[in-house]
Amino acid sequence: MFYGVAALSLDVKGRMTIPVRYRDYLSEDKASNNLALVESDEGCLLLMRHSTWSKKVEGLLKNGTDIQRRFWIGLSDTPELDRSGRVLINAVLREGAAIKKEIVLLGVGDYLEIWDSLMLKNHKSSARNRKLNIGDNFSE
Repeated sequence: MFYGVAALSLDVKGRMTIPVRYRDYLSEDKASNNLALVESDEGCLLLMRHSTWSKKVEGLLKNGTDIQRRFWIGLSDTPELDRSGRVLINAVLREGAAIKKEIVLLGVGDYLEIWDSLMLKNHKSSARNRKLNIGDNFSE
């Protein structure tokens, strides 16, 4: 499971270095270091295990809507995690999520969200304006 937050920077080639704590879980298959990147309708990118993405795609090919297939299949990429723990973020996907250089990586369960730092700040502000009560589902 992915959790936590990390502030990162893209290099000049558009690569992100995956924090060590996430690498083993992301690269489940030692024979293949392929991952999956998907553009989210929330304004970020989703980074996940290739197998997680593949299962979702299989279901969408059978029962998904055009919009779901467009996001999960069309607006996706399957980059490889290199030996240095970096992953190249496709330029089209970077543009779609307004990702520049400074990014924030959020672990949210089965996947990681990749946010442009300014976009995440705006998203958090918008969520607060909607009076999102995050703690409502937790009892003490």
